[in-house]
Amino acid sequence: MTRSRQSTVYLYLLALLVFFSSCGQPPINRMDPRRFDYVHEAIPDARYDIRYITENNFLGVPVDGYADTVAILSREAMAALVKAANDLCEQGYGIIVFDGYRPQKAVDHFVRWAADLDDTLTKHIYYPDLEKNILMKDDKYISTRSGHTRGSTVDLTLYRLDTGEEVDMGSYFDFFGPISNHGTDLISAEQTANRNILRDAMIAHGFRIYSAEWWHYTLNDEPYPDRYFNFDVK
Repeated sequence: MTRSRQSTVYLYLLALLVFFSSCGQPPINRMDPRRFDYVHEAIPDARYDIRYITENNFLGVPVDGYADTVAILSREAMAALVKAANDLCEQGYGIIVFDGYRPQKAVDHFVRWAADLDDTLTKHIYYPDLEKNILMKDDKYISTRSGHTRGSTVDLTLYRLDTGEEVDMGSYFDFFGPISNHGTDLISAEQTANRNILRDAMIAHGFRIYSAEWWHYTLNDEPYPDRYFNFDVK
């Protein structure tokens, strides 16, 4: 093939790439306000406890992709969460959000951390009864893919509107172990009842539980069930 012919083919392929880039799905590394909303804008009395932008998380360091103390959800998940929050408000509770949309780069950071078996800085806090090498087993705790990255999963707990006190759920966010499971017998009746208040409201408004994490809920009818986004949380 002549040099001029090669140049023509190259320009043609480049044109095709530009065409499909512009006419296909939007880039996954940029937040699209037509697709996503901020929790604090939709639910003004929601509180944030965004651990992944700080060292106060199971990695012990700030997580890749978290640039601000905000939580983002798909518009469909947000609409359902607003209904659940209104339901909870009538019962005297507000919500505290730990995490919503999570970029793929953050999930990749989790996986790198899990693979480094020598890094046990936070073991005594987050997984005292487990060996680190099982955290990725069967994708139970850490996986190469996360529902959060599809934009319709939220991690949250409750606080009492009258006192501002966080509700006792029997274990804390991101604790790896059976005490964090739905239906565990390792917590008190009151703690179980508290978890059920959150669970019942979320299920009633279109979310499903994750059995190993009482704080984790995913919208049943996800708008992007096969998309894994990678824009920063900011």
